[in-house]
Amino acid sequence: MRYAQGGGLTAERRRFRERIRYEAGERLGHGERTAVIARDLRVSERSVERWRRAWREGGMGALTSVGPPKLPKLSDGRFAELEQELARGPAVHWWEDQRWTLARVRALIAWKFSLDCPSAAVWRLLHRHGWSWQGPARRALERDEQAVGLWKKDVWPQAE
Repeated sequence: MRYAQGGGLTAERRRFRERIRYEAGERLGHGERTAVIARDLRVSERSVERWRRAWREGGMGALTSVGPPKLPKLSDGRFAELEQELARGPAVHWWEDQRWTLARVRALIAWKFSLDCPSAAVWRLLHRHGWSWQGPARRALERDEQAVGLWKKDVWPQAE
């Protein structure tokens, strides 16, 4: 992700940038040149030109912040519902084993909320709420330690 806050600017940073756009809009209204505004506000001339077009078409209101670029697909309340379903376990939701995969969480979201999310979006959603991937808690009962030792001794050096 690009920003430490999880993929976007903080509200404070958006307000700061909005103030710069407003100042540019006031100066555009006084007829100042693009290069002078860009130099004084320490922004690119392209940004000032983009703001000039928006200002011409919509006035100062066109320079206001529109909020975060992408809102989460699930609100906090709906995510709490999803967590309750995840806590019930995969077996309750048609799967035979007790593993939650991204594909399964994605299918659960599609079924429960009628939302189609890509797997990457599901991962970001879970990560944003403190979930992480989990490894097995213990080794399989069927594991043959002697066979593993022989494989490490004979096969692994040749594979390297």
